[in-house]
Parts: sequence; C-alpha cells; structure tokens
Amino acid sequence: MGDHLGKSQHALLNEGDENEMEIFGYRTQGCRKALCLIGSIFSLGMLPLVFYWRPAWRVWANCVPCSLQEADIVLLRTTEFIINRAIRKPDLKVRYIKVQKIRYVWNNLEGQFQKIGSLEDCLSSAKIHQKFGLGLTSEEQEIRRLICGPNAIDVEIIPIWKLLVKEVLNPFYIFQLFSVCLWFSEDYKEYALAIILMSVISIALTVYDLRQQSVKLHHLVESHNSITVSVYERKAGAQDLESRLLVPGDLLILTGSRVQMPCDAVLIDGSCVVDEGMLTGESIPVTKTPLSQTASSAPWKMQSEADPRRHILFCGTEVIQAKAAGSGTVRAVVLQTGFNTAKGDLVRSILYPKPMNFKLYRDAIRFLLCLEPPEEVVRKALDVITIAVPPALPAALTTGIIYAQRRLKKKGIFCISPQRINVCGQLNLVCFDKTGTLTRGGLDLWGVVPCDQNGFQAVHSFASGEAVPWGPLCAAMATCHSLILLDGTIQGDPLDLKMFEATQWEMTVSGDDFHNKEMLAHTMVVKPPDTVGQVPAEGLAILHQFPFSSALQRMTVIVQETGGGRMAFMKGAPERVASFCQPDTVPTTFISELQVYTTQGFRVIALAYKKLETDCPTTTLMREKVESDLIFLGLLILENRLKEETRPVLEELISARIRTSRRHRWPLLSLPKLQTSSVCPISSRKAAQLSLRPFACLSTWPCTA
Repeated sequence: MGDHLGKSQHALLNEGDENEMEIFGYRTQGCRKALCLIGSIFSLGMLPLVFYWRPAWRVWANCVPCSLQEADIVLLRTTEFIINRAIRKPDLKVRYIKVQKIRYVWNNLEGQFQKIGSLEDCLSSAKIHQKFGLGLTSEEQEIRRLICGPNAIDVEIIPIWKLLVKEVLNPFYIFQLFSVCLWFSEDYKEYALAIILMSVISIALTVYDLRQQSVKLHHLVESHNSITVSVYERKAGAQDLESRLLVPGDLLILTGSRVQMPCDAVLIDGSCVVDEGMLTGESIPVTKTPLSQTASSAPWKMQSEADPRRHILFCGTEVIQAKAAGSGTVRAVVLQTGFNTAKGDLVRSILYPKPMNFKLYRDAIRFLLCLEPPEEVVRKALDVITIAVPPALPAALTTGIIYAQRRLKKKGIFCISPQRINVCGQLNLVCFDKTGTLTRGGLDLWGVVPCDQNGFQAVHSFASGEAVPWGPLCAAMATCHSLILLDGTIQGDPLDLKMFEATQWEMTVSGDDFHNKEMLAHTMVVKPPDTVGQVPAEGLAILHQFPFSSALQRMTVIVQETGGGRMAFMKGAPERVASFCQPDTVPTTFISELQVYTTQGFRVIALAYKKLETDCPTTTLMREKVESDLIFLGLLILENRLKEETRPVLEELISARIRTSRRHRWPLLSLPKLQTSSVCPISSRKAAQLSLRPFACLSTWPCTA
C-alpha cells in the first residue's frame, strides 16, 4: 500500500527537459491546520514566518500525502519549492495546476499532469497538413480555449504592499530587527536609530526600483495581447479574431507586410521574410519556408535534416513580407500560445530567474541558523553574533545595488532581480562571441579564386572595383543568397549582400518577362546592368531556396534563366561543398589552397553548380537529388575586421585582471567550421592572434594576447 501511494503521490513534470520538476500530492487536513493555527498564536507569529521562508514545511505541517489524483495541494521541487493549488473547472471537470504561468492538466488515463498550450510534437508533417490545413471548427476552438486558456502574456504590476512585505521579511532584515531590539534594551539607541534609518531608506529605494521595473515590463508586453489576426475556421471560412482567442491548431492567414506574430506557428503554405531581432538580437531578416507534406510518419521536427526552426514563425517577431505560392495564401498553423511561446519563455525567464547560489548569502544564513546560542546565553553573548554579522550589511548591500542599478539604467539596461548584480563582482572570466561582438557585423569581400580545368586560377581582386566576368561563378554569386528587396532596398545577411554587390547586378521582383506558373508572388529576379557587356542572360529568377543551415553548412538555390534552362547553385563551407561535387572537378590542391587563406584569418566560402532538367517541377525536387554531382566553381575570400572599440575593451579587462588561468586569454564562443576560418587576428596590448586548432571535444578556443 505504501509503495503504491509513493508512486501515485510522486511524478515528474517536463521529464527530460531543462526545467524538469518533481511533483508531490498532498491533501489538506483540518486537525493539522488547527494545530498550526494554535502554534502560530503561541509563537507570536514566528511559525508563519518560518513557513513563509520554507513553503515546503507549511505543506508538511498542514497536509498529509495522497495520490496526485486526490490532491488539492501539490508541492513542486526543483532547486527551490513552489506551491500551487489544483483548480477544478466544474463544466468540464478539468483539474489543472499553474506553474510559472504554464498550465498542466490532470490526465486520468495517464495518471499524471501534462503540459498544455502546445501542439503535439509527435505529429507528422502530413498529419499537420491534413488535420489542421482546413482550420478548426468553432466547437473545437471553444474546448481548446477552455483547457489552454487565453493566448496572452500578462505580466502583473506587482502591488507596492507585496514588494514591501517581501523585502521586509528577508531573513537579514528580521535578524536586523532582532539586533535593534537587543540594542534598545541595552540603551544603545544612537547606533540602533542609525541602522533603522538606513534600513528604511534602502527598503524604500529597493521597492521603488522594483516597482518601476515591474511597470516597464508590463508595458513592454502589453501590446502583444491586442493584435487582430485572420483565422480560417473550417465551416465559417476566414474571419478576423483577437489574438487572445487563438488556440493551438488554429489556421492563420498571413496577408500584407509588417505583421506582428502573436503566437508560435508553423508555416504550411507560402514563404515569409521575418525580422527576429526581438528574440535573437540579429538585424538580418530570416527567410521561412513551408513545412513539406511527406508520407513519413516520423514527428515533423525529425523529418527534415535542416533546422526545423526554418518553418516556425516565432511569437514576437515581425513578418516583413509574406509571399504566397501562385494564387494561394500564406497559411500557418498555431503551434504554441501564451507563455508557451518563444516570447513567453523569454518573459518567464525574466519573471522567474533561476535561484542564485550566492555563497556569501548562503553562508550568512547558515551562520545565523547554526551559531544561534541557546536560551540560557546572556544578552552580551548575543552581541557577538550581531557584531559578527553586521546588521548594516543589508543596507550596505542594497545601497551598492541601487547605485549599480541606476548606472545600468542610464545605459538602457533594466534589471528586475537586483540581487544578481552583486554576483557580477565575482567575475574573473569573460566569454565573447566573435562575429558582430569583437569584429564588425559585416564582412569585406577580398577576392575570388576561380576554378577551371581541375585547377585554381589567378585570384580576382575586388579592390579595383572590377566585376566578376560572366560565367557560372558570376551567376552563383548573383543568385545563391537569401536577400530580399524591401521598400526598394536590398536587405539580408552581410555576407550575401557583399557577394551580390560584387557582381554589380540588379535585383527586382518577378514581372511579365517571366511566365512561369511555379514562381511565387514577389519572386526575386536578378539582372545584369546595362554597363556589363557580353552577358547572354537577360535575367535569372530564383525559383526555390534550400535555406542555409548551420548544421548542414550550406545553402542551395534553383534558378531559371530568361527563356533558358535551370541551374542549381550551392554555397557553403569549402570541405562540405567539395563533398557534393564530382571528384574530377575539385582541384588536387584544394586543401593546400584553402589553408593558404584560412591561416591568414580570412573566411572562405566555396561555390558549386549543376544544370537541371526543365520538365520537373521545382516543388517536387528533393534536396538530395539537387545537391549531387555538382561542378566545383571556386572559393570566395572574405575578411572580418575588428571593431574600433574591441582593443580598449580588452585592455580594460586586462587592467581589471579579468581573464582565464593563462595570462591575457579570453575564450571565444563562436564555433565556425575549422577549415572555413582557422585564424582570426585580434589586436590587444600586444599583437594577438586567435588560433582555432582542431580540438576534438573543446567548445571554446583561447584568444591569446
């Protein structure tokens, strides 16, 4: 019986995930609550205070263990204890708990709480198209709204009294109160009054700053909940709906441009260009492609060898451009809503930061608990404790935190967990990302090394401004990219932009000069300028893209020439591209030529191509078939220069003695392909160089000064 209760009382939430938690079931017992009430009265409020500091103790004192199915109180344990009361919905008899804004519903069949608010990951791509491609019925929407709740990211403005109570009931301030009472009993009034004054000021300033941060965070996410979207209902067709009413499985219709995504959704028809700067900090637009409908029964995230995020429109991002396939519409199926979304997860990480393991704070608490003298110790002995742990410590720490917080605020940096600022004083190691952090965000095109007749030709330098001569290499540079034309301006990855500009070609959208039913609306067309002669092609249309993936280390495009045939162009890591080429087209000096440039700190990209049959629709072409038997074209050489502020920042870190165990070294968090760029020159107090040697299992490389 005991073993059975133990199994039914205990379970795991989010098993295998980073936020895995243990859950225990308890049932409130009247006699225990009465005893705790009596204890609270006789302890003059000390027992409720202990229960406030240790919520698990309150559960153990007031409740008895029971199965999760019968529980009205559950105890969740990670690195700290969190308590939530199970709620029952009488109309559908749904029992759920809410943990850090996420709902978990009790499943009677499985005998456990299950996370809701997301579409099932086990669905195949075919199932998603078949089950949700025509939308949900109104009845299905109502049931899902009841279970999943509203699609809203609501951040409560914390009342001042709550902030005040939380700050005042800090163990250090309680100890401070005890110390002040002791000093008053010894007629030590001046120091006690000074401590009281400092504490009141520090508490008031802390509460004020926390309140301001809470208000700012509330206003920051408030606009998310007031978006109007177009949803396709199975029986009623397309209709406008408030984003709060969206549920997983709804079919979104994306029209126009500059559309804010109110949820996470998987694209099933058409393509989109998205600004993900809010989530990633990158200013480069990202192209999203539709989820293909395959016959495989495997989960949709496992079916494509490319990154599944290429098909997902994340909440909080902006759809810059929606491109329909032919005369159709751009459609996406809602994956996740509310705090389950990418934006919701970001907000939750702010609201519920991981518990700090602050050694000073932890040791001070242990000192208070372990070295408190017995009752018979005289008041003078208590003075030893009050001196060993200065009562002014909380006020001193708070003063430093407030000063640091205001300096951060001047830089536009907001912090709702000020206690973490003290941890920054313990830093002795700084990790950098290279591109865009230490180096400039863009790349400079240095040259191109053409390949012809199984050998490398002379380097074509771009310093003179001369364009690359017409040929497959020029066509690859003009088309093998993910650039877009937005408001007359070409936007996209800096590497792609530099490569395209070097060809001196022009970019337009599809018009009457291309009559191809396979072309999407707003298909990109590149044309040679009038100043460039001897170009037989009037233009090249980019019919289809296999987007770049860091896992695959390549991207491929299918291109059609005006009134001519089709070609496929590939761009990517040199050794990866070479593996897809016909062996007799790859120069025998490939490795040595590559090392000549990578050892000098250049970034090297390889290009390849092949001709395709024109009678096969591009939508049915498999990537494996397109990316085979290619002809190697050559190497594109780029350089990534340091930012002007990199040197003074590194020198400031050196002067502050922030480094690793070896003198003047910083780890770098970028993980480029070893043969793509093996050395990145960095200048510091001395001439420095970042060597990326082929370590087997190392995730960082040192930057040596």
